[in-house]
Amino acid sequence: MLLSLTLYQFALIAEHELSVAEGFNVITGETGAGKSLLLDALSLCIGERADSSMVRHGAPHADIYAQFDVTHNSLVSDWFAAGGRELAEPEVLIRRQLSNNGRSKAWLNGAPVSLAELKSLGVLLVNIHSQHAQQALLKPQFVVQWLDAMAQTTSLAEQTATSYQYYQQLKRRADEIASRAAQRQDRIQLLQSQLADIAPLLAVDYSEIEAEHEELSNIEALMSEASHGLHLLDNDSDEPDVMTLLGQAIKLCDNQLGVSQTFEQASEQLHLAQQQITEVTAMLTDYAEQQLPDPERLQTLDSLISLGHRLSRKHSLPASDLINEAHEWQQQLEQLENEPTSDALAAQILEAWQEYLTNAKALHKARTQAAPTICAQLVTQLQPLALPNARCEFMFTKKPTESAYNAQGCYDIELLFSANVGMPMQPLHKIASGGELSRMALVMQVLQATSSDNNAAKPMLVFDEVDVGISGGTAQVVGELLRSLGQTQQLLAITHQAQVAAQAHQHILVQKHHHEQTQSELVILTGSAQVDELARMSGGVTITEVTRDHARSLLTDVK
Repeated sequence: MLLSLTLYQFALIAEHELSVAEGFNVITGETGAGKSLLLDALSLCIGERADSSMVRHGAPHADIYAQFDVTHNSLVSDWFAAGGRELAEPEVLIRRQLSNNGRSKAWLNGAPVSLAELKSLGVLLVNIHSQHAQQALLKPQFVVQWLDAMAQTTSLAEQTATSYQYYQQLKRRADEIASRAAQRQDRIQLLQSQLADIAPLLAVDYSEIEAEHEELSNIEALMSEASHGLHLLDNDSDEPDVMTLLGQAIKLCDNQLGVSQTFEQASEQLHLAQQQITEVTAMLTDYAEQQLPDPERLQTLDSLISLGHRLSRKHSLPASDLINEAHEWQQQLEQLENEPTSDALAAQILEAWQEYLTNAKALHKARTQAAPTICAQLVTQLQPLALPNARCEFMFTKKPTESAYNAQGCYDIELLFSANVGMPMQPLHKIASGGELSRMALVMQVLQATSSDNNAAKPMLVFDEVDVGISGGTAQVVGELLRSLGQTQQLLAITHQAQVAAQAHQHILVQKHHHEQTQSELVILTGSAQVDELARMSGGVTITEVTRDHARSLLTDVK
């Protein structure tokens, strides 16, 4: 339930806090006074997009606060829990700030909140019915959705739509696979050929093969260099070598061990060097005296290197990058080979179609079973609205072919209507007048709003221009209907009809004042002020005692 709506620098309103009563709240005022501002502000608090023109001229930003009591609304509690938000008190405070640069921010109980989150929460708090509902009533989809809402088959309808969409998805996939079957086979053959070419390189470490080939191709020169290095380190000729000179240096240092610590340290380092050179000498000896490599091994390496160079030129990639590319080829090949063919998908398509038909048949059965009761409810509500001979019926026409079936099911659904005795029922768009459509739209919205069993969880109902196309006694019946609805649910409605306004539990007047800057203000009317407003609505600009007496009679008639 909405407790209050507070506006700061919003459009024509400088600052105002409005307390909203339980039951039926009505908004009235002259044309252009700003009656729709409250609905705009409420819409923003439940996630609608903002417009910088909503900020009052000269102000940097506008702020809107909406406070709700959610004491008995378990759906809101569940929403908070699902989103990991804490609801410490059974109240929800939504703040929306609009900047004059077009940006906006939102907070929920003091914490930042996204517009998507506000929208999902908003449907649990407020249900706004547009003044254009009668135009929507002429669209077949609106009638189907309303029937599902009333028959409580929305979940089954969504299940049917989902199964149909899955079937269509499989069909599109099969068509795509069939259309590219030839290209797919060509691609498989190309990848297999490329992988066969490069297979010898994938079986080895190419960088190691390159290094080994480089060494074996120059082995004789390398062995000669090893012999020369060995000769310099240690030889039996008269030529000086490293080991001989190192031995002399060690002897020199050893002779001075007792004289200076420097010679002792130098001797230790020279002995370590002598040990390392001995190891290097053994290493070079083994290398210089090794047998020449097997010619077949060198031939194998030549073959691998030549293959690498050839494929590198062919694919314009270095051999190392080509190896990585080959791994991607392998993945592509596996995906293509494992991709189901259109024939393989046929069984899945058939299964998906059967599941859709099962859901669609169950949906049709549920709709047809609920339709007579729903039509009876509709007629019961329409007859007091100056439509005593109203009759309604849902017509279900099976689509001519299976190819015409769609996400809504196997049947076209129309709401047939007749307002006159002896006249056949026909589709609404063919026979209903504007006034009849407006009354039908209002009743359908009221019935849908009251169809839930859980009164405590019902959102606040908002009707924009509730009296479009009605007047006189019909308006009074509409007012009585809304007042009756207000006994169990909070409502807010804009009206131009005094008969509707007189039935409200709380009457809110929006009036415009022209000072230095035009400003609208909100006034809760009671007593003589309410009488004067009802008199204005009934009799025009000039208020007389006659019009006041008529206004008082409207209030007296309220039950």
